Amino acid sequence: MPAATLLEAEPLSAAAFAPFGHVIETAGHQPRFINENTCERFDDLAPIDIVADGSRPMISIFKAMPRALPHEVRTLERHPLSSQAFYPLGERPFLVVVAYESGHNSPEQIRAFRAAGNQGVSYHRNTWHHALLALDVVSQFLVIDRSGPGANCDQHRLETPILVTTTA
Repeated sequence: MPAATLLEAEPLSAAAFAPFGHVIETAGHQPRFINENTCERFDDLAPIDIVADGSRPMISIFKAMPRALPHEVRTLERHPLSSQAFYPLGERPFLVVVAYESGHNSPEQIRAFRAAGNQGVSYHRNTWHHALLALDVVSQFLVIDRSGPGANCDQHRLETPILVTTTA
């Protein structure tokens, strides 16, 4: 196997992440006050995309073990039947690794982002991405995914591993 390529994670932004999905954050969204003005409600922060095949949206909590940096990315996955969203519950940063559809074998086509603790992501259906990458401590995430019949996870092993790191 060829030597790993080093990839520096960049800060997560809606514009940079747009080819892969949506950034989930309240910044830039106008809240609606509810519950006698004691609660700010931020609606429709990212679409949910599920193939109509008898499936339904599912809300889960994932408890992710921290990964040491640099982290060697060897495998990517994608979900052909739905989008998939992750939002940190403990306001902890995490890493997001994605690849353009045509280049999941090419290091030049893989991007890494550092999500702040107040940002989540919603991957477009069929977006190649690495499994959840918590940093520093065990972290919990609210996950919106698909429940239903059929296989919804394709995996692909990279020809050249990628070492992902971040300076922040």
